[in-house]
This record gives sequence, structure tokens and C-alpha cells, in this order.
Amino acid sequence: MKFRWSLAPPQPLLAGQLASRLGLSPLLAQCLLNRGFSEPAAVQDFLQPRLRHLADPFLLPNMAEAVARLLRARERSEPLVIFGDYDVDGVTSTALLLEVLRPLGWRADFYLPSRMDEGYGLSAEAVENCLKKFPAPLLLAVDCGSTAAETIRSLRQRGVDAIVLDHHQVSSPAPEAMALVNPQLPASNSQLPASFTELCSAGLAFKLAHALLKRGRETGLPGAQEFDLKPLLDLVALGTVADLVPLTGENRILVSAGLRQLNQTRRPGLVALKRVAQTPEMIGVYEVGFQLAPRLNAAGRLETAEAALRLILARDLAEATPLAQALDTRNRERQKIEKAMVEEVVGAVRSKFNPQNDFVIVEGQLLWHLGVVGIVASRVLQEFYRPTIILGGDGGHWRGSGRSVAGFDLAAALRECGDLLGRHGGHAMAAGLSLAPDNLAAFRRKLNELARRSLKSEDLQPPLRLDAEVGLEELTLETLRELARVKPTGQGNPAVQFCARALSHARPIQRIGPEKQHVKMWVSDGAATLEAVWWNAGAGSLPVGRFDLAFAPQVNEFNARRVAQLKTLDWRPA
Repeated sequence: MKFRWSLAPPQPLLAGQLASRLGLSPLLAQCLLNRGFSEPAAVQDFLQPRLRHLADPFLLPNMAEAVARLLRARERSEPLVIFGDYDVDGVTSTALLLEVLRPLGWRADFYLPSRMDEGYGLSAEAVENCLKKFPAPLLLAVDCGSTAAETIRSLRQRGVDAIVLDHHQVSSPAPEAMALVNPQLPASNSQLPASFTELCSAGLAFKLAHALLKRGRETGLPGAQEFDLKPLLDLVALGTVADLVPLTGENRILVSAGLRQLNQTRRPGLVALKRVAQTPEMIGVYEVGFQLAPRLNAAGRLETAEAALRLILARDLAEATPLAQALDTRNRERQKIEKAMVEEVVGAVRSKFNPQNDFVIVEGQLLWHLGVVGIVASRVLQEFYRPTIILGGDGGHWRGSGRSVAGFDLAAALRECGDLLGRHGGHAMAAGLSLAPDNLAAFRRKLNELARRSLKSEDLQPPLRLDAEVGLEELTLETLRELARVKPTGQGNPAVQFCARALSHARPIQRIGPEKQHVKMWVSDGAATLEAVWWNAGAGSLPVGRFDLAFAPQVNEFNARRVAQLKTLDWRPA
């Protein structure tokens, strides 16, 4: 058994009451209870996310100060530069703000740092290069800046005001920006909605745009009254899904509306991107996360993210199509580099891995490609289920990226290792850092010591969260249609997953796929028989005799025929 099964406790009484009051099936009601929704009003808000339920953007820390400074810049015709980041969240945030500020009269330029040459965030070198190219008295840092205390102090000394719009953890002391708009700041306002802390920078950029329009309409800003923010929600959905923030609260509202916008978008750049990615007609979280986002990310991973930004801002298909094709080509290059590096890293780790002692994996090597260290860290984590940091570089200072597991706050752990590191920052589950190669062994030892204090052995077996035990006859097309109301699913709002017990094979197992790497089964519990597919089952052991099956239910459409199907996640003897 690969996973640690975690079956939510059945609550038939509560589920029955909720189902009765809201006209739901008890199975959907149980799934909602598992996600923390027991009050009818909260359930209604969850099942029917509406833009009108978004909270006042001025509840965010320092939003009023940021808006006031931006309006002053427009009044004075001051130039400003948006300093973004090279990932999808940073690029979509930058694009969104440009598409609001420029039409409303701001003199706005943008600068995206080079991952290879300047590294992440507001480094002194990147800011110097930015202001040489775009001299401006106002710099708006987006998706970075929350730990750049020294750089922002230097900007103040040279007369440049800095506004920081970011969602990463804040350094102590915090940067003394003119306005630090970050929901991770200690709440000075008790009205701050809890879900604000889950916003990524694309969501915060939307909030800033909303706040600007709100104040602009009050003060008679030309164009503010007619400006419509809804067409920008496609960018918010892209950034939010790609940044793997929880799809709950405000994010659920923004992504639900954003996916609708994305599916009807006329934005030439996204039309061209969907064509090269060969997405289905209707796209959801999966297509954004695994088809669109990797292509947008490929630019910043291998060169500069400017091509991704220019694609989003493209005004017609003649401009957008070659940009989308170039990103597709770069993504294929990235996949080759990543595949070779994953094989090298996994082989190196496997040769020395001790599951009893190695609570964290830290690997670094000269010339490992900085553009894919984060993806490789994710792949290694999937293989060994340990917090993982992968570093590379071409000289005396290596840079790296880490991914974590539940229960280990990676950004906090890096702060405790600060004496061994250069720059570092990020979230509990993902972070970036730099260090001298000579410190690698000491850093690995210290990080493992910290992990042993906070992680138990069971934390290092991947959990498989299951909503309920079901009989196969319950999984009708009508039931699956109703369960789809839980979507969009992702971080913080997992897909519906069930288990069924004491199954047997109704027909012989089939291996399918070009390399016979997938498996198709027909499983029965005596009352019903359903088709089950197991993608990438490989040469692993297959269910025999009587067995329990963990799965995600789905609708399979083939030759105009729709049937309920089980996507196999794991199995164990009955």
C-alpha cells in the first residue's frame, strides 16, 4: 500500500439534516462536512460562489496608502515601474495591473528580473538594472519584496517610493515600504477576512485594481466609472491555479468566475496559447495547471519571462501566435532538461536514502539548471515524500528551490538556518534560497534536525484523504453531476475521493497504453459493476482476490456515450 488511507468519519445525522434543509444528497452533504461546511448559509456560499461576496479590498493592510500614492502619481504624471516576478503568478499580476493602469492614465512600465542573472525578487542588482532602464520615483513590486528590507531602504535613500504587493511571508523587521500590502502581516484590522491570507499576487493585483476603481469613482477619475474588471479574471484564474494556493474563500470565487472568463476569453494571447497546448473546448483547473501554466512558466525558467508577458498583452493573433509557439518550444526544451535532471537526482538520492534518518532531502550540484530546480524538487518529493530542496549554480553561490509536506513549514525552517544561507523566503510549502556550496552539508544536517523535531514517522507517508465509503450502485451519472458542484477543486479543496470495500474483478484486467503502462479493470461489489482505470500503474502489484479500492469518481465520455468510471488511486487487500 503506497498511501496512508484517511477515511473521514461518517456523520449520517448531520449529513442527513444538511441534505434535507438544502435539497442535497446525503453523499454531497458528507463531502461538504468533510470540507468544514456545516452551516446552510456557508454551504450556499460555497456551492454558489459570487463576485458580489468578495470583501472590501480596503480591508487589506496598507491598501489605502497604496491607492493614495498611486493616485498621486497619476495626478503628477509621474512615471512608475511595476517590478514583477518571472513565474505565472508574477507575470499575470504584472499584466493585470498594466491593463488597468495604462488605460486609466498612468505612465506605467514593467520590469521582470532574469532568473539566471538576477535571481528572485528585489535584489540590489535587479533593482539597479530596473531603474537604469526605467528611471521612476515610484516602484510597485508585485509578487516579491516582503523580505527585501535592505533594497527598499536603499530605494528610500535615493528618493524612490516603494509599494509592495505580495503574499509571501514577511521578514522581521518588515521592509519599510511606503505601503506593504500583504495579508501575511499581523492583522491590524480585526475585520480582515481569514481567506485574504490565501490570496496569491494575482488575486491581490485584482484587489488593488478594485480598490483603485472604487476610490477613482468616488473622486471622479476619468474612465473609472465605465471600467470593467471582469475581463481580467482570466488572468486571476491563471495566476491563482498556477501558484497552488488554496481554492477556498475569495480564491474559490475568483477562480470560479475566472475559469468562466477563460473559457470565453477573446484575449489573443490566451486564444493562441490554448491552441498550441491543444486544450479541450472547456478547460478547468487541470488544464490551467498542466497545459497553460507550464508553457507560460517556460519563458522565465529558461530565459526571461518577458515573452510570457508580451503574449498575454498581445493585441492580435498575428502577434500572439508566434509568441505562443515559441513558448511551446521552450516548454519542450524545459521538459527534456527536467527529465534528465530528475533521473540524475532520483538516482543519486536512491543510492544513499535512509528513510529512518533522512527526514529532508537536500541535493545540489554545479551546473544543475536553475530554471527547473523547483519542478525537480516536486518530482523528488513525489518519489520519496520528504521535504526536498534542490540547488544549482555556476559559481561560488548556488540558488535553489524547495517543496515541503504538511507539518513542516519550509520558510520558517529556512529562517532558522539563516546563518548558513544568503537570501531566502517563501511559503510553508514552497520556498527559495541561496547558499555557498561549502555550507551544503551543514545546511542539510541542520534542516534534518529541525524536521525530526516537528515531523513524526507517519507524517512521512503520503496521506490519501477519502470522503466516504460507498457502494458502487450509488455512483450514478446523476450523483456525479451533483458532486461536481464541489469544483473547482485543488489545493485546500480536494477532489472528491471515495473507497469501496470487498470488491472483485468482474472481467480480466487489461493493460493499455503504448507501453502498457495503464490498467483497465471492471470491479464489482455484488450490487454493481463499474469500469476502473489506473493511470501509470506501471509494473506495480495489481489487485487480486477480494480487495478495497480508493478512487476518484469521474464521467468518461467516449463515442457520445457517458458512463461513470473510477480513477484508481490505491488498493489494499479486503
